[in-house]
Amino acid sequence: MAATKVLSQREQDIQMMLAADVHLGTKNCDFQMERYVYKRRTDGIFIINLGKTWEKLQLAARVIVAIENPQDIIVQSARPYGQRAVLKFAQYTGAHPIAGRHTPGTFTNQLQTSFSEPRLLILTDPRTDHQPIKESALGNIPTIAFCDTDSPMRYVDIGIPANNKGKLSIGCLYWLLARMVLQMRGTIAHGRKWEVMVDLFFYRDAEEAKEQEEGEAPVAPEFGAVAEYTGMVTDQWPTQQWAPEIAAATAVPSVPGVEWTANQGDVVADGWDSAAAPAVEIPSAAAPAGWEPAPNVDPAQIPPTGWE
Repeated sequence: MAATKVLSQREQDIQMMLAADVHLGTKNCDFQMERYVYKRRTDGIFIINLGKTWEKLQLAARVIVAIENPQDIIVQSARPYGQRAVLKFAQYTGAHPIAGRHTPGTFTNQLQTSFSEPRLLILTDPRTDHQPIKESALGNIPTIAFCDTDSPMRYVDIGIPANNKGKLSIGCLYWLLARMVLQMRGTIAHGRKWEVMVDLFFYRDAEEAKEQEEGEAPVAPEFGAVAEYTGMVTDQWPTQQWAPEIAAATAVPSVPGVEWTANQGDVVADGWDSAAAPAVEIPSAAAPAGWEPAPNVDPAQIPPTGWE
């Protein structure tokens, strides 16, 4: 029996990054990112070396753990695909998240209410988050960023080579970085699986989530559905389901001295003669005073009063 090979933590992480397309770069390559490129495909897309990506994630995790107060770390993403991952990363590591547009002067203007002086800045895309990178350079704030093959590396202290344009790639990178930080802090034991699923870090479209919730909601059956009344006959009462209620509603009260026959319209009582019963005259609808029907005219064809 062949022994099964147990993958190390590094190999498992690299397989996860391969599944999330972390290794796919762009058709352009910055001169400072050439050291992280493994090769170039026939269609012109550069392939990133995931071994170096994993090593840079370990280096970034060591820098994050070295900061005593996690609130002094700001993790930021102006790209929509990274906003959910940023919030989840801050939730599990204790960092301060900024999801969305960066307010100019957050790191430089002390008169602003949102002014802060972080000790470390983590960014999703150096090109999209160019404003906080410039402000961090003015304030001497170390910067960690996920850099694609065409990303500018200016003012970036630790560049993690990875695909920063895919929603699966961004979520996977933040999940790996958060798990490494928690392992180095001792919150998670080394070699033990993290209970938090990587799916929580992935971007979810609001419309897709709404459609999924509507699809999972139970659909009310339409009125008169065939599946609801398959055992019923159209011209009869539903005797199986409503028989007790119908019997109670149509029950005829018992009268002393009266016997009901098969025809419930015939009543037989002691000493009662149906021939001697007084005739009951049913009054007809009275015609208005002075009205007479015209000769050779059917009364049913006469329109009602007030009709035009």
